Amino acid sequence: MISRPARFGISAAVWILDRVTKYWIEQNVGAWDVHVVIPGVFNIVHTRNRGAAFGFLNQGEGMWRTLVLVGVSLAVMVFVAIQLWRLPRNVWPGGSAAPVALALVLGGAAGNLFDRAMRGSVTDFLQVFIGPYEWPSFNVADSAISIGAGLLILSMWRAREQTAV
Repeated sequence: MISRPARFGISAAVWILDRVTKYWIEQNVGAWDVHVVIPGVFNIVHTRNRGAAFGFLNQGEGMWRTLVLVGVSLAVMVFVAIQLWRLPRNVWPGGSAAPVALALVLGGAAGNLFDRAMRGSVTDFLQVFIGPYEWPSFNVADSAISIGAGLLILSMWRAREQTAV
């Protein structure tokens, strides 16, 4: 079992990495610039997302959109932080992947919440193409949330298979 300090340390490391990368992009890449890393596959860009993940709610009213997104983010963060704290007594199914998954989600949510609360938008800079399709730009926090959610699903699926046997 991963200790509480280690769990929250993972979250803090994600938040710091997210802040450092966003700061670097904001200082070194002009708005809407495109730096091709792997032609047709991966670019570094500098965009501002006023909505949620992948541009959801990007067109909503400014003040209400920000309040809703900050409120939902805070609620998710409180829930995840409580789960991370309680894990030794309330063990999630699937073993040690669950605390890491929750720590990634918490760190990513904190990173995007910081941007949203301080600026009203989130800096995105990773742009990926799959064939002719462009994936919406994202950042380190989005990646941590997605990887954490995927790990959590796999962890719970694995635990379900183990109890079914």
